[in-house]
Parts: sequence; structure tokens; C-alpha cells
Amino acid sequence: MIYEIKDRNLKKVGKKRIEWAALRMPVLEHIRKRFKKEKPLKKINISACLHVTTETAVLVVTLKSAGARIRLCASNPLSTQDDVASSLVFDYGIEVFAIKGENKNTYYRHIHKVLEINPHITLDDGADLVSTIHRNSSSYQLPWGGTEETTTGVIRLKALEKEKKLLYPIIAVNNAYTKYLFDNRYGTGQSTLAGIVRVTNKLIAGTNFVVCGYGWCGKGIAMRAKGLGANVLVCEVDPLRALEAVMDGFRVLPLREAARLGDIFVTATGDINVIKKEHFLFMKDKVILANAGHFNVEIDLEGLNSLAIEKREVKPLVTEYVIKVKNKNSSLPKVKRIYLLGEGRLVNLVCAEGHPPEVMDLSFANQALSCQYIVRNFQGLTKKVYKVPEDIDKEIARLKLQTMGIKIDRLTRQQREYLQSWRLGT
Repeated sequence: MIYEIKDRNLKKVGKKRIEWAALRMPVLEHIRKRFKKEKPLKKINISACLHVTTETAVLVVTLKSAGARIRLCASNPLSTQDDVASSLVFDYGIEVFAIKGENKNTYYRHIHKVLEINPHITLDDGADLVSTIHRNSSSYQLPWGGTEETTTGVIRLKALEKEKKLLYPIIAVNNAYTKYLFDNRYGTGQSTLAGIVRVTNKLIAGTNFVVCGYGWCGKGIAMRAKGLGANVLVCEVDPLRALEAVMDGFRVLPLREAARLGDIFVTATGDINVIKKEHFLFMKDKVILANAGHFNVEIDLEGLNSLAIEKREVKPLVTEYVIKVKNKNSSLPKVKRIYLLGEGRLVNLVCAEGHPPEVMDLSFANQALSCQYIVRNFQGLTKKVYKVPEDIDKEIARLKLQTMGIKIDRLTRQQREYLQSWRLGT
């Protein structure tokens, strides 16, 4: 077995944390018990590029229990939990290539290492694994299929599909109802605020809290910020989402105007240079910038660096940028400070522990069952981005309700027939 991690001596702590997460992921536990008995992934090679966290550990152990050989690398250089990586290697026999803080060269070298096993299935979070295969297609045997965990990755894969360059089928786990409803809204909402508060100890109540993007992640962030007493301002480019934000009770305005008002800014769009140089110039002193999108491109770091006359780390994961201010009034300050969290990377994973296990239970149940679906159906799949089959989505919801002790009604035969008929009316 080969691996590349930070420290094998961290395994004891990592194992305890993995066990704690597993206790709060009952749906995946149910699937793991069945997988262990049926071995639906026997002799299947799986390459995974995911955030190396306690919850991911529970997923990869589940896949191994199904008979798969799995190699795991990080999908973000700063999100790896080194104790978890250590435990996965030495307690669970998983080949892991991930070190918190690894540079870009190491990051991509690790991606190539997990691809050396010529996977039948890829698991991706952000599509870096898939894009590496596409850039080096002659070097690897094409997988039967893959899954994609996050919005940013699905956007990239849809672009490949549109250009007719997608080389193998991908299931967009991100778009499962049980994923985006819970993971993106409740998970991102809670963990983003947790990341901001953890590294700044900032009181959220009473602040002007600017959310850039009102997709499922943005909705969750806005909801949680409002719950903590913030005055939430939403910036959007999509008129439907902007209208929804208005109807949800939030103030909607252009970012150029919000830049003058905000105390805390969070990006959640999946796009590039959302907050840029022109916005920094309008911002107040001591504002906080955070990114909840997958890649560190949503805040224009190059523009921020170009404005700074001084830059320093004032505390772990908090970087202060000092910017000159042009004031005609000599009594006003000549500089202002902008604080960037987590180097502009995923604030919930870099500055906190990411989503709660109860949320990832649903997302990773989708991953596990989608892997089984690919093995059963790969011969009939074409080179396109697929939705998670509805029966899998509903089965996961049913299992989650069951583990929560919640029962629901069922349609009667008469009701089913009525819904399937066009003849009955007024």
C-alpha cells in the first residue's frame, strides 16, 4: 500500500473523529451494512478527489466495504484534515494522498497518483480529477462513469458536455434533491457562518452581511446570517433569484452599492472575480471577506494584492490588507484595512470543519448508491451529465426519515389511479 500524508502519529485522534462522524450518518451506515454483505463494487477501482474530512472517511470506508479498491486525494489544498488522512491509511487501509497546505504542484501530483489505478469510477468535487483525465486522456484508461459533488464541478462538466468533449458519463450528485436542498442550503449555511465566527470571533448580530449569489448555497448563508441577527443584503445577476431574495425579505442591490455598506462579504456564485478591485475601493475600514465557493477565484486576489501597501497575517487564516484611501479631508484616515479569510478558499472547510455529518450523510449516500448504479448500468450510459435517478433520491429521503423516527402517509390505490388519469375532473 502506498500513501502520502503528513504524520502517521495523528491516526489515533483521526480514528476517534471518524467514529464520531459515523455515529451521526445513519443512512450511510444502513448502506454500508448492505454493501458489506452484497459486495456490489467487488474488484472495482475508484479514484476519489474529495475534501479529506471525517465525513468523506465514512464514505470511502463504505465503498471499501462494498469490495472496491479506492485511492483518495484532496479536492482543496487547505481542506485536508491530517489526522483523518492518517487514520484512513493506518486504521482502514485506504491509500490517501493529501496533506493540508500542499502547494499546487503537490496537489496535481496527488491527483495523478490516484489515477494510476486506472479507475472504473471517479468521484470528484470540483471536477479537477475529471479535467486532469481530459487533459491527459491518452495516459489513462477511460472510466465507466463518475460522480460530481459540487455546483462548480457540474458547471465545468456541463461546459464539456456542451462542447461535445465529455469523454465518459458523469452523475451530477450535486443536483440530487437530497443533496442540494440539505447540503447546499443547510450545510453551507451553517458551516460558512461557523468558519467566519471561528477565525474572527466576530459578532454577526447588527452587521451588514452581504451575500453574493442567491443559489441554494447563498440562500442557506443568508438564512443563517439573518438568524444570527445580521442585516442581510443580497447581490445577484439572475432576475429570478433576485426576485426570490426580495420575496424572502432581503434587500437586493448591485454589488457596487453593497460594497459601501457591508461589514462582512461572502461569495457563493461559482464564478470568477465577483468581488473585484473596484469594489475594494468603496469598502469601509475593517470589512471581512470570505468565499463559500469551491475555488479561490470569486474574490479578485490579484486586484486586492495590487491595492495593498501592506499585507500581514494578523491571526491564523486571517490576512490583513492595508489600502491607501484618497481623502481630501486631512482629518480622515489615510488607510483602511480589509481582512481576507482562509486565503479566499472555501471558508467552511478551511476555517472550520465543513458540513455537519448529518448533512453529508445524504450527499454521500447519493455518492455510494450512484457508484452502484454506474456498475450496474455503465454499458447503457452515454457521454453526458446525468441526474441522480429519482428512485435513488427518494430512497435516501425515505431512509433519512426512517432513521429520524418520522413516518409519512402513503397514497391509497384510489389516489394513485386519480393522479394517473385524465378522465376525472369537476
